[in-house]
Amino acid sequence: MLIRTEDLKKVFVSGDHIKHAALRGIDVEIKRGEFTVIAGPSGSGKTTFLNIVGTLDSPTEGKVFFKDKDLDSLSKREKTDMRLLSIGFVFQAYNLLNVLSAEENVEYVLLLQGMKKRERRDKAMELLKAVGLEGLENRRPNQLSGGQQQRVAVARALASNPELVLADEPTANLDQTTGRELMELMLDLNRERGVTFLIASHDRMVIDHARRLIRLLDGRIVVDEIQN
Repeated sequence: MLIRTEDLKKVFVSGDHIKHAALRGIDVEIKRGEFTVIAGPSGSGKTTFLNIVGTLDSPTEGKVFFKDKDLDSLSKREKTDMRLLSIGFVFQAYNLLNVLSAEENVEYVLLLQGMKKRERRDKAMELLKAVGLEGLENRRPNQLSGGQQQRVAVARALASNPELVLADEPTANLDQTTGRELMELMLDLNRERGVTFLIASHDRMVIDHARRLIRLLDGRIVVDEIQN
């Protein structure tokens, strides 16, 4: 089992002390190699769930286990290392560094890991080719289309050979054709490389590509089913 949550709850408190329960007791298991979409309307808890699994946030109550290790037991440094070595992130807004080329954006994760320059370059070039961007490695984000930028983000997410990739609304800024191409790319990477994907989205097209679909409503799981 790669991920397991037990009675996961998250409550946010606003400036005027009004409480909002984003997650209301989530029990779920994610196996290695799954391609899972977390669906639901805005405010259903999708992003909150991803942020907690990715150690970007902490639950108010409950437990999250990554490979049977309780994330609550990890130090701040250990969580940072886990994000660097075991988890890749794909964000709605791409989050690329505008001053770096596509290749350098992919290399950045490897630089943080201390990989040697030649090895970093070879790895980045391999990944850019895998996501269909061979020949565009020297372009900066503002010289790439939205779909191309998101492909760079996927390549960067895969740079550390993560066991899990978390993608939050990855098609939100893309047209339908480009979004479909991105989903097909991620499915191919899932099948060919065995990468586990956990994707939060309310996009019908993304939901249709799910191999496993989990629907949230008001912070609770209302559907959990295998598709395709």
